[in-house]
Amino acid sequence: MSDLTPVAVNPPSLPAPRGYSHGTLSGNTLHLGGQTALDADMRIVEGGIVEQFRQAFSNVLTTLAAAGGEPGDLVSITIYLTDIPDYQAHGREIGRVWRELAGSTYPAMAGIGTTALWQPEALIEIVGVAVVPDDRLVRPSA
Repeated sequence: MSDLTPVAVNPPSLPAPRGYSHGTLSGNTLHLGGQTALDADMRIVEGGIVEQFRQAFSNVLTTLAAAGGEPGDLVSITIYLTDIPDYQAHGREIGRVWRELAGSTYPAMAGIGTTALWQPEALIEIVGVAVVPDDRLVRPSA
């Protein structure tokens, strides 16, 4: 199998995917599938946008770590939001959560408003791309 053959990255600590992958690794580029604020019990966490951001971004980072990546390897993040003003109103708190989980390096980012996400109670979904250095890369078995 070529290093460029896409391989699913599905950490066992995240809900088992059905019909999608948490991440897809091709070469050393990891495409991180959309993560909402689902917890291990397959429920969207309560507490509003800040707690949902914490859970969704933690899910992204869990997938990244499963491929040997670190937050500094993120090159792009897209955040889908059902309520942009709510996100903006909590921007400082969300920024603190980002720095707590990922440090003070920020990749290219976009925030996009949408009318709904897959789970009706989800307020946020995060998608990303990372480039993991070869010396840390973990290629899951196909």
